[in-house]
Amino acid sequence: MALVYIGLGSNLEDPLAQVMRAFGELAEIPETQLLARSSIYSSLPVGPEQPDYINAVALLDTQLAPLALLDALQAIEQAHQRVRIQHWGPRTLDLDLLLYGDDVIDLERLKVPHPYLTQRSFVLYPLADITPDLHLPDGTPLADLLSHCPADGLVRMPSVA
Repeated sequence: MALVYIGLGSNLEDPLAQVMRAFGELAEIPETQLLARSSIYSSLPVGPEQPDYINAVALLDTQLAPLALLDALQAIEQAHQRVRIQHWGPRTLDLDLLLYGDDVIDLERLKVPHPYLTQRSFVLYPLADITPDLHLPDGTPLADLLSHCPADGLVRMPSVA
């Protein structure tokens, strides 16, 4: 079993509903259990002009190998009509494999830790909701990353069921 963190994001077609539905779908991945989910956040977009995002992070316990888990995540994105037209463009649902245990993975299809994890407030703050004492595989404490990553434009939304 591996503890994995998944970043969720959406800014199209009722983003809050997209993310909430995705939490349920993550819990249905075979050989995987949803252990925790962060608060929901609203964040400013990165990249071209587009609507604001809804973001969150989920903690899973899985027996799936990294690429099998990636395939499952991409299948969920496809079920949400995810279309990859523009780099960092708008999307119905984005699921990023942020951390897979303490593994460092450098494959053509998958890089873990996620390459932008350390720079994105909409990832770091939700991670801290779940595991404030988290350390990255290289030993870097999440608290250190947060101290260098302002929450500019990031807003924790009121609790949703």
